[in-house]
This record gives sequence, structure tokens and C-alpha cells, in this order.
Amino acid sequence: MNKLFRKHLTIMVIIGLLSVPVVMYPSERVTAGSSDGWNLATAILANQSTLINAQYTDRDQDGCRQSVVLSSLGTMIPTDGSTFLLMSTGIAGSVPVTTGGDNPGSERGTWFRNIHGNPRDEATLTMELQVPLYMHYLYYDVQFFTTEYPDYIGTKYNDKFTVTVDSPSQGITTHVIDVNGGDFVLNSFDIPGTGFDVFAKDLYTGEPTDPSDVDILTRVPGIPGADAGATALVSREHPVFPNEIITVTFNIKDTGDNQFDSAVFIDNVMFSGYAKTDIIARKTVNDLNGHLPEPGDTLKYSISISNIGNINQNNNPGNEFEDALPENTTYVSGSLTATSGTAVYNEGENKIMWDGDIPAESSVALTFRVTIDMGLPNGIPISNQGTVYWDSDESGTNDATELTDDPVTDDGIDLDGDGDTEDDDPTTVVVLSYEPTSILTEDFSDDFPGGIATQTYYGYKWFTTTEGTIGSNFEVASSYHYSTAQSFKIQIRSSGSPQYWDYNLISFNSEIEWWEAWFACGNTSEAADLLLKFKDENGIDIAKIKFEYLQEGTDYPSDYILKLYYSKPSGAWIPLDSEYPGGYLYNGWYKLRLEINGTNYINYSLYQNGIGLTDSARDSDLGQSSSFSNVASIEWSSTKTPVVCPMFFWDEHKIGIAALS
Repeated sequence: MNKLFRKHLTIMVIIGLLSVPVVMYPSERVTAGSSDGWNLATAILANQSTLINAQYTDRDQDGCRQSVVLSSLGTMIPTDGSTFLLMSTGIAGSVPVTTGGDNPGSERGTWFRNIHGNPRDEATLTMELQVPLYMHYLYYDVQFFTTEYPDYIGTKYNDKFTVTVDSPSQGITTHVIDVNGGDFVLNSFDIPGTGFDVFAKDLYTGEPTDPSDVDILTRVPGIPGADAGATALVSREHPVFPNEIITVTFNIKDTGDNQFDSAVFIDNVMFSGYAKTDIIARKTVNDLNGHLPEPGDTLKYSISISNIGNINQNNNPGNEFEDALPENTTYVSGSLTATSGTAVYNEGENKIMWDGDIPAESSVALTFRVTIDMGLPNGIPISNQGTVYWDSDESGTNDATELTDDPVTDDGIDLDGDGDTEDDDPTTVVVLSYEPTSILTEDFSDDFPGGIATQTYYGYKWFTTTEGTIGSNFEVASSYHYSTAQSFKIQIRSSGSPQYWDYNLISFNSEIEWWEAWFACGNTSEAADLLLKFKDENGIDIAKIKFEYLQEGTDYPSDYILKLYYSKPSGAWIPLDSEYPGGYLYNGWYKLRLEINGTNYINYSLYQNGIGLTDSARDSDLGQSSSFSNVASIEWSSTKTPVVCPMFFWDEHKIGIAALS
């Protein structure tokens, strides 16, 4: 069936398989206050004092979900400061695009307002900025992602990102990016963790297929099959004049339909007094054999080199890029590709070399493959870093260098002393010569008190938490814990909801069998609650837990006692009782455990410190399409805003995992 014809259908089967073999982290949510224009603008301005006014609009009737401020999402990281803006024709940065046909974040997503296609999905941020003295150019960094690539090149189905700058002295200047432009140099292989790392599969055979024949989607890389793409990170500039007030408009909009969503990364909106050349180089690695890297696997490296300035980088004497292949690997003959220039593999030096020019505001993409040598011991890192040689002063000589950095890792170490820890990391995978563990543990002992929690297994980050907001505590704590050095403190009101624990088991090719954590609860003097929603990657609820403080008596304010419940599919709340009278939970440590029991059933168990199991139940899970094995996150929230808010501490958090068949 021709995909162009099916673009108008309203039903499509989309399957998201958790099998992308790449080191990638979940998105880090950043609270932008409200989604008004001011908060979005300050998240991307290099100099916030230039902002006079800002407005934001989109088509979403349920809370401006077409934009989000983030600190990372897959290969996306800020180019200035700690945050960037993501705008989308669907739900921005929420879940991968393989989320199902009823989610506006999916490849075949629905639309927000009108099922007949009008108005089109659209999001617009407008800023009024005052140009500082001596400044003559406005710059910004952007990267455009779309599921319309590569199958809709040359058609009318091309979501557009448009930037317009209205300068009183220089007039109106406009830049447009869409799938029909020449900026697309990356495909699904090159953008892991962004939600656009999707591949086409044949509905009947399950084999990779050309995107024009796609029936279902997978996150397992396949050739052919890359069913989304992106520009490299690029910069655009507009002429302005010192001290004038300009209007800048960022707009992303569906064209021709309301499906097959796109998104745009925006950051580092800045002024400059002069035109410039500037180079950014990034690299990612992908295990094409699947899952965790093992001896004999094939690794694909993807490098993008972007000239984000408006002066050409010429082909000067010497190579413009060199990359020594990592130790313990062997180059795959004939695998080197480049979108422009001349790329060669130097066998004598075991090095990739590229020679060519990079015009202003353009990019070049290179790929090559290596195989991991056999017989390596467990835990060996496969690590390398390329170097770009470029001309920073238009002298005709490459006098500056830029290292390729891995945007999905940041070890917090500033290797080159420039104050930036994100541009230093070599692209690294760790070889595992045995099957991964069946139990993953996060005891918070190696996290910083007051910050988020993360946990890795041989370099693969499988767990992370979001940052707490004003009026809540959602952070690592050292003051109170169970049997380990630290715990995780949760004190949350409705105004600080929701917060998340995120799980990423993709690299392990595994699913959850059980989840458990020890916790301690505090007494409170008024009504309060804490809700845990176990969700799959599509945001569908699989299980719900509720802690609720009930008023039992008339001796206010000391007559509220804590009760624990799980939710039945009908919505009824069923208690899990402690050994205390009435089954209430008083100060002390307890363990909560959820475990798969048969198809779509969960065992709920409560343990009390010093006593053991006090209550258990078996019930159906809540998932409409997923079982407990597909848990991808826990959403923490409250429906109340107590003045005196109860505090929970969580410790010895473990999950049991089993390999996918």
C-alpha cells in the first residue's frame, strides 16, 4: 500500500518495541513555570535583559503541550545555559513518536482541535527584544526533526518551521526549514532518544522495509527502514541595528495534513556585532546487532559537523576532520560515507579522514562502522573522539579545533578547561561479555543530596528522576534513610505535581518482572495524599497506588492517620493493611512490592520492618495495551495542598528484569 495514499487514513497500527541498542537517556523535564511566552523566551535567550515582551499560542486545548522547556532529550542538549525550547506539531518531548495513533506525539498522531484537518496544528512564540549597543546580528541555534522524512520529500506534506525577524531599520527577514530543504543530513539511526529514532517494518513479515511501504513502526534499527530524520544543529542569522526594538517569531506548523509530527529544538538566541564562523561537531554510536554491545557486534558511528556561522568554512590545506578508530575494534570495509567532500579510511593510521568545505549555515554528516573484537573481557570501554580542524579568523589556515562530543552523555568533567562539561565526552560504549543482571538496584548512595537521582549499570543509565519544583521536595536526602547511606525524599503538593521516576531498559532488551522499595512515612496534622501511577512509555496507567491521610476522630489537628491503597480496574481503592490496629501506617519503615502474576495480573504486597509480610492481594492491572512488564515511569502527584505536608522517604529501590523473548 502506498504510504502517500494512507496519509489520509485515520487508523494505523503502530508498535513501539523497546530494543534500540544505544546509550540514551530519558528526557529531563524542566519546569518552566507556566507555558506563557515569557518563560519560554527566557529559557533560550543568552541575554535575558534584552527581553521586553513575549507571547505564546498553540492549538492544544489541554494546556500548551506543544512546547516544553527541557535540559536534555536524547541527542539534544543546550547549546547555551542549562535549558532549551522544544516546539512541536504534536506533544513536545513527552514520549517517543511510536506512541499509538491516538496520541498527537505519534507518527500518525491525531490533531488537537478539528478532526477534519483545520485548523492545522501550530505553535508560535513571539518575542520583542531590544538590540544592545554595537550589535548588528541576531543568531539562534535550531535543529528540526520530522517523521515526514524521507518519504515526503518533494510533496506538499512538509511541516514548516519559520523564523521571522521584523527590524525597523533592516526590514523583515525570514528563514524556513522543512523536509524539502537541503539541511537534512541525519536519519533515525543518528538521533537516538529523541522520539524520532523509528524504523519501518512490514506488517506481515516483521522485516525492515522502505518507509513508503510502512505498516508498523519499531525502535529496532533496520536497513532499510529509517522512517524519520533531522537537520544537523544549525544556526541562522538576521541583520538588526543597535538599540532598536525587534520582533522575533518562531512558528512550527502542519502543512497539508495534521499527522506525521515534527519538532524543533531552539536555543542560544543571541546578538553579535559581527558575522562569524563557528563549528559544532557531534557524534553518536549505535549497536546494529541489538541490545548491549558484545564482542562481535557491529557499531555504527554518526558524526555531524555544523557551521553555525554565516561565513564559509573553506577547504583549506590539510584535513578538516580526523578520527582515530577506537581500540579493540576493526573497521568494516566500505562502510564510510559522507554527504559532501572527500572521506577516506587510512588503513596505515587506522583513521577516518575527511577533506572539504562547509558553507555558512550548513552541515556535513559522516558515518562509518566497526566490529568489536572477539575475546574481550567484560567492562572494556570502546571509546573514541574525532577532531574538526577549522579556520576561525578567515586566514585560509585551519587554526582552531573542535572535538566531537557525545550529546547523550555528560560525566560532569571539564576536560579542556573551557568551563563546559558537555562538550568533552568521547563517544563510549562498554562491552558486556555476559548476560546482564536480573536485578537492578538504586539505593541513592552515590547521588548528591538535594539533587536528582540517577543510576547506571556498566555505563548505561536506566533510572533518573525529575527535579522538584517550588513548594515541593523531590530529591535525594542524607538526613534519614533505611539500611543505606541515603534515601529519596518526597514531599509534594498538588501545586508541585507531577514529578517522575523514569526507567530506561531499552539497552538491556528487558522488561520489568517486579518492583519494590522500602519507604517511611511521616504523620501529618491535616488532609493529604500521595499518588503513584505506574505508566508505560505511552503514558497509559498500568497500576495506581495511593497514600491517604484520613481523619479518624475529633482531636484536631492530631487525628489524621495514613492508609495505603491500590486501585482496581473499576477505580475502586482497595486497602493494604499494616499490623497496626485498623491497618494504618504509623512512623516506621515498610516495603511495597508489585509483581507480575500471570497475564495482566499484579501481586500487591506490603511488608513491615521487623514483622514481614502484613498484607497482599492479586488483581488485574489497569493497562489498556500494556502489562506491568512495560512500566517506563512512575508519576508522583497529590490532589491536595496541605499547609503541613507529609514527608516520605524511599530507600532500597529495586526492580527485577527479564530478557525479552
